[in-house]
Amino acid sequence: MAETEQTGKDEARRRYEFRKMLERLQEKEGSGTELISLYIPPDKQIYDVTAQLRDEFGQCANIKSKQTKTNVQSALSSILARLKNVRSPPPNGMAVFSGAVNIGGDKSTFETIIVEPPEPLGTYLYRCSSSFELEPLRQMLEEKFVYGLLVLDRRESYWGFLRGNRIEPISGTTSTVPGKQRKGGQSAARFERLRLIAINEYYKKVGERASETFLAEKDFFERFKGLLIGGPTPTKEEFAAGDYLHHEVKKKMLGLFDVAYTNESGLAELVDAAGEALKGVDLMREKAIMSKFFKELTKDDGVAAYGEESIRKNLEAGAVDILLLSAKLRESRLEIRCGACGYTEERTFRMEPGKKVSDIDFGNCPKCTSPLILDAETDIIEELTNLADQSSTTVEIISDDFEEGAMLVNAFGGIAAILRYRTGL
Repeated sequence: MAETEQTGKDEARRRYEFRKMLERLQEKEGSGTELISLYIPPDKQIYDVTAQLRDEFGQCANIKSKQTKTNVQSALSSILARLKNVRSPPPNGMAVFSGAVNIGGDKSTFETIIVEPPEPLGTYLYRCSSSFELEPLRQMLEEKFVYGLLVLDRRESYWGFLRGNRIEPISGTTSTVPGKQRKGGQSAARFERLRLIAINEYYKKVGERASETFLAEKDFFERFKGLLIGGPTPTKEEFAAGDYLHHEVKKKMLGLFDVAYTNESGLAELVDAAGEALKGVDLMREKAIMSKFFKELTKDDGVAAYGEESIRKNLEAGAVDILLLSAKLRESRLEIRCGACGYTEERTFRMEPGKKVSDIDFGNCPKCTSPLILDAETDIIEELTNLADQSSTTVEIISDDFEEGAMLVNAFGGIAAILRYRTGL
């Protein structure tokens, strides 16, 4: 396996885990301004941080609400205790989240969570609020590199971006270029001259507007990796050869590709056509994996499998070569037990946005009819990934930002696999 390919897989897995962690933090809410968010950059002196926290502890005397004062002081004490054994921040700094988190029914639980970010923190931040401040961490999920996409013929054009796995359409324009049939009373030469003028003006409009979009991208010179142009021959060649694009954008041109559509749909066709130029990009790697899965699915002797029950059995048998999990999968594996007789079972629950495990009624024990209670909760992607690691199975977290990725979650429940051999499980 190529090192860059393995790096891409590991990065996708890390990004999913980081995004999931942020989602969990985002769901946590406190009363009033009781939740503390603390961001410590790698070059910040811990002594200075603890000095400020002690000062904040003293300032709590001014808080009128006794409950808020107690909870904020408890959060500060918890953070100070955690920092006591920290001599200096980690290489990327650290983020600390602490406070009394609401768990429903006028109840709360006290939590302190320390996060080592995937990239260096740039600024120091201390904030009290009813929710945790997550924007500095969210910014780290932004795609580091983008590609410009432009499709055109002599009737219309469209442009946008490829950001990681996601095609982002931006805008388009249409032309006033007349067809090749001239109106009565015009000489052929005059008609052709007017037509060429209209084509040139149209190309200029496309070049100016598309260049404006691409150059407006944040950190263009560092993040804009290249421009792909698609369309029929000779339109795309004429456009690329002329001085229609801004020179900094034109320098980034990676190639010209034949596409049939020049509207918004043409952007996806362009990405497919430019597969070789985009080799190594997450989207192309994921497309190739899903293509392999669908190919195996259509064979009489294929080694494709899907569905949680089938995949779980194949993982336990060590038969899975590549485990395909949708990044949109929002399910939890719950261990449930009876507090009276000790009966246990495991169930999978779909966790809709805003839904909490505490909202679920597990029913009664089938043996003694006592109420069933939650023993443990694990994100299903985390659980299946741990199973996969036991048999050296490759794990792919697949985005739903392209057609085949959306099919994985919508048609196959978000869980599928390419097996090492047929099992019938």
